[in-house]
Amino acid sequence: MNSKRRQHDKRNDKRTTSWEPLAEWYAGWVGKNGSEHHRRLALPAVLELLQLRPGERLLDLGCGPAVLAPHVAEAGCHYTGVDLSERMVGYARKHHGRHGRFLVGDVSELHTLPGLRAAAFDAVVFLLSVQDMEPLHQVLEAAAWALRGGGRAVLLLTHPCFRVPRQSGWGWDEGRKLRYRRVDRYLTPLPVPLKPHPGGGGVSWSFHRPLSAYINGLAAVGLLLEQMEELVTYKQTQGSGAQARAEHAANQEFPLFLALRAVKVHD
Repeated sequence: MNSKRRQHDKRNDKRTTSWEPLAEWYAGWVGKNGSEHHRRLALPAVLELLQLRPGERLLDLGCGPAVLAPHVAEAGCHYTGVDLSERMVGYARKHHGRHGRFLVGDVSELHTLPGLRAAAFDAVVFLLSVQDMEPLHQVLEAAAWALRGGGRAVLLLTHPCFRVPRQSGWGWDEGRKLRYRRVDRYLTPLPVPLKPHPGGGGVSWSFHRPLSAYINGLAAVGLLLEQMEELVTYKQTQGSGAQARAEHAANQEFPLFLALRAVKVHD
């Protein structure tokens, strides 16, 4: 079976990792410059960890509508984005075509994409995308394949310890006047269908994994973890009183996003 057929089969699998069915909704929600979560948390964190230098080449894996592209171009760097969704790549080209190049393809099979070669990039990034990709080992292996020796990989994802889709949430302890985070399931990997949205024609999947899966997965492909950041929400608590104070305290204790930076230790 050739690679083009394999990509077609993956798009039509029950657990497809393509966001093609949600592309219109997602691109509309994110907009050209990214959602408020992107602008206030995700993009600043990723750019800080990337530490881009002029002339470097960056590969954005699962780029979606490519809200990172103009920031990479502003840093004087060369941007390439890859996404399995043709419609997502169409939005990326429409809004940011002058900032880089955009390819439709399966991240786990980067070596099959025209114009990509091994060890060609100084940095790779997963901006809120790696949690929606499967199998993880092949995805990380592909990222390591694309990196030169000494290059860095940055992953930003919803925090797997506290934000388990459909298996975690907030609660209120009236006796202690305490807002707490409840986690019903953590260590067991869990595929989760994403909720359909207005304008979407189907369902895609996300994949919960414990933190160890990411750290050990990076190490297994020669990517050595060197920095980790945990980001709390930017949202401010409204109102006053015990519940408002408890909500503010909880928001500062339970991070929303996890950011990892790893370096490729050899070619």
